[in-house]
Amino acid sequence: MNSNNRNVTVSIVTHNSDKIFSSLDALIKTLGENQTIQIKLFDNASEPDYRKRLSKYLTYPFVTIDFHAENKGFGFGHNANLLNTTGYGIIFNPDIILSENQLEKMVEHLAEQPNCALLAPTILNEDGTTQYLMRDQLNVFDYMLRFVPFKSIKKLFDKRLAKFECRDLPDDRDSYVRMISGSFMVVDLAKFNEIAGFDERYFMYFEDNDLCRKVEQAGYQVIYSPQFSVVHLYERGAVKSRKLFFIFLQSMGKYFHKWGWQFF
Repeated sequence: MNSNNRNVTVSIVTHNSDKIFSSLDALIKTLGENQTIQIKLFDNASEPDYRKRLSKYLTYPFVTIDFHAENKGFGFGHNANLLNTTGYGIIFNPDIILSENQLEKMVEHLAEQPNCALLAPTILNEDGTTQYLMRDQLNVFDYMLRFVPFKSIKKLFDKRLAKFECRDLPDDRDSYVRMISGSFMVVDLAKFNEIAGFDERYFMYFEDNDLCRKVEQAGYQVIYSPQFSVVHLYERGAVKSRKLFFIFLQSMGKYFHKWGWQFF
């Protein structure tokens, strides 16, 4: 079946994200104004001026915006956009830049894998280098090691970090992986609805890992397809902000409490 006959929804959740305007402009330019992919924006209680600026995108007939009165988090917003929706969804961070229209090809590729629920492309930095965001397993030590500011200490554990970040995945063929990043993922919405989407107890961080574990628990697979790529304007907010780091720790606790603690 041609992807034009599939329902495809791009889901973007934002809260005062300054990068969303560049992201949306690039997305709309790449897709073209006369296209069938729907873009659903969910605004998590942003400032009035920000909402006013965001509202200008409603001039496009394929864009809808849900302005929510309270910021209830990343997973809550994507669930609002995608639960009870059919077809395929694209979880799309407001700091993703799409330079080539590969969305329909990604959807088609996922549709050809009937036992797969999620697909991730290669996620790149602005300079073209790879962000290693796939995970085979999570443990407290490796996660916290990534926050250590001293390169000499990280160098001691380079092989361990390389394994944690799945740096050995081939770049010329698909790989089945356990966990992918919520910054960008293609979602089979039938399976997403079957597992009730994201666990909304996570405000931010770890909800993507949790979703992948739910997919695995339901008997489905997650695929990494490096032939596709997007650019992620990655800021690592939890490293720079004490508030976000505290939210990160809260979500980490929720994740390991739910799935079992693993320290090393």
